[in-house]
Amino acid sequence: MINWLQSPKSPQVAQFVDCYWLIEKTPDAQTHQFPILNPDPSAHLILSPNEQAYHYTIEQQIDQGVGCHLLLPHHKAIELDHSKPFVHLGIKFHVGALYTLDIPDCPHPSLDTVNPIDLASLLDNPNAEAMSLIKLAQTDVEACCQQLDDLLLPWLSTAKTDRHSELTRKVLGVLGSTPIAELGHKLFCSPRTLERSFNKVTGLTLKQCQSMNKLEAMLEYLYKRNLDDIDWMDVAFQFGFSDQPHLIRYLKKTIGLTPNTYAKQGGLTIDVYGGVRSD
Repeated sequence: MINWLQSPKSPQVAQFVDCYWLIEKTPDAQTHQFPILNPDPSAHLILSPNEQAYHYTIEQQIDQGVGCHLLLPHHKAIELDHSKPFVHLGIKFHVGALYTLDIPDCPHPSLDTVNPIDLASLLDNPNAEAMSLIKLAQTDVEACCQQLDDLLLPWLSTAKTDRHSELTRKVLGVLGSTPIAELGHKLFCSPRTLERSFNKVTGLTLKQCQSMNKLEAMLEYLYKRNLDDIDWMDVAFQFGFSDQPHLIRYLKKTIGLTPNTYAKQGGLTIDVYGGVRSD
């Protein structure tokens, strides 16, 4: 499996885009054929060859098609089909970024769905061609990131912010370090107003977003450790669970795996597009 991840070079683009990423499965790669994509509060614009198929299973719902597509924020685990060689060049947006952007045929907020995208129409630029960007991503990472910045900047410059998006941006800046019950006091705003604005912009509740961020941090922590070195009681308390059974129930419900199974088969789960790792 070939992959890379890079931040945008342009400060203006970086206000909306968290990172660019590439993941490619070559014909000789030995990887899991149906990995799980964990819940993610961010949207990803995924550039793929025009005839390349994509296939996502969210619980019992299947989203499939070919070519470029927009993977919207999802609070459910998604099964991917990596049984055949493929290549994706991804643009991971910051949480809530889509609220300020005009995306045709994509009602906001939408969750747990995949929308086909025509890149040239989206960016209003006939020179925006996915395959040329993918080929550049495979040969010259720096040049690819620069070209993505240049293509995205005119579109991102049309973004319109309002009081809901501004408040949500402030919330996201402290959500990782502040209990939800204390957000209103910290931001001089009522909890009800915070929750309403956050949900309007992201489609998620504060608790859902905080939970996804906690899951990502915990799985990354587990991935970096050997199974024999993991103290499950310590992991439970470190990541805010009342006890080990609480942790087990949470992971089983969220990604369909117990903590022990995840630790044994870490490569089975891709934490997020934009956080991909080699198997």
